[in-house]
Amino acid sequence: MCLALPAKIVAIDHALAMATAAVGEVKKDISIALLEDVQVGDFVLIHVGYALNKISPQEAEKTLQLFAEAGLTQELQP
Repeated sequence: MCLALPAKIVAIDHALAMATAAVGEVKKDISIALLEDVQVGDFVLIHVGYALNKISPQEAEKTLQLFAEAGLTQELQP
């Protein structure tokens, strides 16, 4: 079973195809090599250090709330 976590892109290095993504206060450097046209402020699904696809802010918030309800995370704001 795979689990992808929604996160907001807060910084991008296009030359390296890398970005910094944030979930609440937690930030992680991730690869954006699998996506086109990623911009700061976009929400993406992350799995094992890669952004898999872009999602809407509403979908990110809904997913994070479901994770919190299931006890998988503390309640986080995207």
